[in-house]
Amino acid sequence: MAEAFRHSALVVLVYVLFQISRSEQLQSSQAQTLLRIQGLLNNPPVLSSWNSTTEFCNTEPTSSLTVVCYEESITQLHIVGDKRLPMLPLNFSMDSFVTTLVKLPGLKVLRLVSLGLWGTLPGKISRLSSLEILNMSSNFLYGAIPHDLSSLTTLQTLILDENMFAGRLPDWLGSFPVLAVLSLRKNLFNETLPDSFGNLNNLRVLALSNNHFYGEVPDFSRLTYLQVLELENNAFGPQFPQVGNKLVTLVLSKNKFRSAIPAELNSYYQLQRLDLSSNRFIGPFPTSLLSLPAITYLNIADNKLTGKLSDNLSCNAELEFVDLSSNLLSGPLPNCLLSGPKNRVVLYARNCLATRNGNQHPLSFCQNEALAVGILPQQKKQKKVSKAALALSITGGIVGGIALVGLGFLFVRKANSKKTMMNTPPRLIKEHASTGYTSKLLSDARYISQTMKLGALGLPAYRTFSLEELEEATNNFDTTAFMGEGSQGLMYRGRLKDGSYVAIRCLKMKRSHSTRNFMHHIELISKLRHRHLVSALGHAFECYLNDSSVSRTFLIFEYVPNGTLRSWISGGHGRQSLTWTQRIAAAIGVAKGIQFLHTGIVPGIFSNNLKITDILLDQNLVAKISSYNLPLLAENAEKVGHTVPFSGSIDPTTNASREHEDKIDIYDFGLILLEIIVGKTLESKKEVNLLKHQLQTAIIADESARRSMVDRAVRKTCLDQSLKTMMEVCVRCLLKDPAERPSIEDVLWNLQFAAQVQDAWRGDSQSSEGSPISPSRPSRLHLSIR
Repeated sequence: MAEAFRHSALVVLVYVLFQISRSEQLQSSQAQTLLRIQGLLNNPPVLSSWNSTTEFCNTEPTSSLTVVCYEESITQLHIVGDKRLPMLPLNFSMDSFVTTLVKLPGLKVLRLVSLGLWGTLPGKISRLSSLEILNMSSNFLYGAIPHDLSSLTTLQTLILDENMFAGRLPDWLGSFPVLAVLSLRKNLFNETLPDSFGNLNNLRVLALSNNHFYGEVPDFSRLTYLQVLELENNAFGPQFPQVGNKLVTLVLSKNKFRSAIPAELNSYYQLQRLDLSSNRFIGPFPTSLLSLPAITYLNIADNKLTGKLSDNLSCNAELEFVDLSSNLLSGPLPNCLLSGPKNRVVLYARNCLATRNGNQHPLSFCQNEALAVGILPQQKKQKKVSKAALALSITGGIVGGIALVGLGFLFVRKANSKKTMMNTPPRLIKEHASTGYTSKLLSDARYISQTMKLGALGLPAYRTFSLEELEEATNNFDTTAFMGEGSQGLMYRGRLKDGSYVAIRCLKMKRSHSTRNFMHHIELISKLRHRHLVSALGHAFECYLNDSSVSRTFLIFEYVPNGTLRSWISGGHGRQSLTWTQRIAAAIGVAKGIQFLHTGIVPGIFSNNLKITDILLDQNLVAKISSYNLPLLAENAEKVGHTVPFSGSIDPTTNASREHEDKIDIYDFGLILLEIIVGKTLESKKEVNLLKHQLQTAIIADESARRSMVDRAVRKTCLDQSLKTMMEVCVRCLLKDPAERPSIEDVLWNLQFAAQVQDAWRGDSQSSEGSPISPSRPSRLHLSIR
């Protein structure tokens, strides 16, 4: 018996020792994985405490670094770096990093924030099959979200904020069975949202702010757990989204919603934060929103909401912020807004409120603006109906008596109408609400758009100009104000009463159009505001009296004083030439302008016939595209030849299908980039092909060959890696097959890399005139020379 007991005890002891040994091996293996991760992340300060003796499962958790273990297996890894740090070194491989990461198969929570990670997200991350929370925000990840993630059926939280992910969100994102949080803020996603998002039954938070989405929001009314919906700064619209009444936060600001605010919003009793600002919401402002039981933040600024407020409205005592600015509200400011807690912020300027405080318009302004967007006051409408009925009852017999006389008169008038129209002098249609409308404009009022908000980038609000203003600004369109004639009309330089200079484009209409036909073009033009576009400030129509058809259109643009980009290459016109860093910055600016034209508005604007002579530099040498494909101009402008020998696009696929219409602008950008690099005016298609071939040869040759191609003015100051990147981008943009040309996002990524490398070298080697050898870079273009 004793012998049997000793034998059993020995077996138990061996088993325990085996388990301890196995546990130590497991722990040792995972410890090595963490140390490997530390090295791949370039030993960031947040991981400075890790070394070969660290007991990872027993470390004290902090807000920046936490390792959680269960049964000697790592289940949670939280690493939060410094947002100010740049992306990881050029030899970093995202694929190798994830390959190492999946050696921690027990991970349920993975949080890698602000670590400088760059590259596409490999699909192999789905091998972490137990993952419940994945947060990789504030990095430099790009491309699409890998389809392999769809296999993570336990995923509850997916946060990829502040990266460079792009493209359309895939339908499979709506198939996660337990997903509760989906946050993709500040990326480059575009197109419409998949309808499958309406099937995420467990979703509580959906944050898609600061992307390029557009179109209608899917029906979210079945998402009964949805509490946070943030869609700020996209192009959603026009209808108010359908959502459930359990929302706590609803942010729709800076979109294209232009419907009325639905009455159901009054029953959202859990709503704490509501932001509808900077849209085009119309109709009455539901004052009951002020008294919702949970509301603490309410912002309806910069819309076209109407209504008369009263002194005795009730407000939630917990309201901390209210912004009613830039609407069409009238009446007194409610006492409850004035008598709240001291820390409450209440903004209400640019309405028609009966208050001495704040900048208010006269009541007539709001009434006229309401008419302009098609909002008719109910009482006035009823009054008009009753008067009309009374007039008909009194004059019915008289009308019958003069009908025959009227028909005869109309017959004579019709015979002479054409002669009258031919001899009628032109006049200007004015659209200023404060001065009243003509009967024709009142009938067209819904098409009149007057932007009340300040324009982007410090520009004044887009507005309608009078012909008198333009005549005064140009001294009656004197020849001294004439700037030139191009494919898009005559250009004049003018000075407004406030002393600011503008560029005025005068376009004579080839065909007869009413103002109504033009207003949808004007609405598009008013939205084309970007740092790297010469933006429109307003417009004016000149029309004929009898039929109100437009005879001339004036488009008023910001004036850019520093001439064309070409004039700044190799000291043109006696100027000092741009440095290499400034040339890269100009190229990046043009690329960002093209990206905005393609994706920043709906529908995008393509085939812009971009030329280096159309790129202007402002007082800070910021590049701005001055000529782009506005539908109004493309439809009516006469094609006028240019004085330079070679200035137009020679894209061999100009007439290609719409599938690659964005790649026409990529080719034209390649021509601009070619001139920036070589520093000489391109004279012919033959010269372009020759230079392209020489660039291809230089790229695969040595540094001296590349330097021999670049403009002498910058030859000694450009880093070879930066120059090589610019050359490769240029060659790819000029490829004959449009499908092989890079996307504008890929172009931007590589140009920014070239700038980053050049800036880093300048910072480390200010006194050096040569170029240090630079490591090879990651490329989004998959560059190969053909």
